[in-house]
Amino acid sequence: MAFELAHAVVYVTDMSQMVDFYTQTLGFKVADRGPLGQEPTEIVFLTKNPLHHHQLAFMNTRKDAGPSNSLNHLAFRVDSLDDVKTALRAVTEDPSASGVKPVTHGNAWSVYFKDPEGNGVEIFCDSPFHVQQPQAKGWDPQMDIQPLTSWTKETFESENEFGPIEKFYEQQTQNE
Repeated sequence: MAFELAHAVVYVTDMSQMVDFYTQTLGFKVADRGPLGQEPTEIVFLTKNPLHHHQLAFMNTRKDAGPSNSLNHLAFRVDSLDDVKTALRAVTEDPSASGVKPVTHGNAWSVYFKDPEGNGVEIFCDSPFHVQQPQAKGWDPQMDIQPLTSWTKETFESENEFGPIEKFYEQQTQNE
């Protein structure tokens, strides 16, 4: 099973400065942004790759003092739902992993957990859909691919920008 580092979510103190630096200096584009949970928390998704919704995301929740608190989680893309389920079984069976939970964002099926030192990790595969972010709902890892795909469509089809992931990627490539 191959893992691909797909994105990192970073806590920041000055959202404008960080977005300006990453877009103006490094050439990232803002893919989505919006409130996350209770105001005034905001999340901004950035990418340099038109085939990835985001490679970085920033949340304006960084604490000023104490040990480093910039990393929310590391995310690894895998090839299939079976790979996500294999990872889920592995972390569920390892007592040094904690906080294991399956989450879907509509555009991906994920398992989130904490590693032995408490760092957040996500292992996911793409779903067939694009959904404007942020989104997060639990999903049943006992479901096979077809019922899960149907459930995902029913759950997210009323959300903004819902549609085939291929159409989203095509639009991103055209905007390059």
